[in-house]
Amino acid sequence: MIFIKPKFWAKNKISFFSFLLFPISFIIKLLAASKKIFIKKHICSIPIICVGNIYIGGTGKTPLCVEIFLILKSLNMNPVFIRKKYNSYQDEVDLQQQRGPVFQNKKRIDAIKEAVINKANIAILDDGFQDFSINKDLSIICFNEKQWLGNGLTIPSGPLRENLSSLKRADCVIINGNKNKNIENEIVKNNKKIKIFYTKYIPTNLNLIKNKEVIAFAGIGNPENFFDLLKDYNINIIDTISFPDHYNYKDKELEELINKAQEHNHILLTTEKDYLRIKKNLRNKINYVKIDTKIEDRNEFINEIKKII
Repeated sequence: MIFIKPKFWAKNKISFFSFLLFPISFIIKLLAASKKIFIKKHICSIPIICVGNIYIGGTGKTPLCVEIFLILKSLNMNPVFIRKKYNSYQDEVDLQQQRGPVFQNKKRIDAIKEAVINKANIAILDDGFQDFSINKDLSIICFNEKQWLGNGLTIPSGPLRENLSSLKRADCVIINGNKNKNIENEIVKNNKKIKIFYTKYIPTNLNLIKNKEVIAFAGIGNPENFFDLLKDYNINIIDTISFPDHYNYKDKELEELINKAQEHNHILLTTEKDYLRIKKNLRNKINYVKIDTKIEDRNEFINEIKKII
């Protein structure tokens, strides 16, 4: 789904618009609750690692899935990525396919069955926490420390798919950002046994643009996080431009950005996910940031994975 997050989602207090949308949020909760009761549950023949979220978009699921894939390969496993098929999410598929096989289907269970036929012995279920039809062996929920829960309300009153109480179903939480004891305390209130880990994004190809003037643009869940990352690495940003999540760039828009950058001898810079949504004939005029995901207490996190292998 391509959308722009309403500004009132990010506020710490309940706004008039949130209050107005309460009835719709309540109906959505009821439908989700009834779905849990009647849905058929599948136990898979291979271990399933689920990487999901309760905050919509921009929590770092895709790079974490890639990092888990690399960990599993280092453990001599034959992992695959499992996804529900959405045409608008092809950028994430392309990013994961650079690392390994991706199986996708309108029903995730059918994608898993196909992966098993193709000799997979463990699956990384990308964005499947709310899919109650599949039994998970390890459930990991991603948050971004800066956005956290937004206004703390469920859609459409706020940015949450589920309340924080849903963490009772999770085994681990991954927080991208700085250590935050207040967030940790809120998590533990809902699940005393849950393991909490932190991640940081490490850009690996910024040397070519050091000391250059940069125009940065992004169409991801939280574009401001990308811009802040560049600032943390002292990139000289002249201008920032935000687009909706999973935005389908038009040639004219990109050509205008390219012309603007070339006119002033600026570097045009975006995320790797955005870069993969750009037509190939325009890519040579646009740079992207490649990142590695650094997991704090990495060995302890790997031990959690080993428990299900």
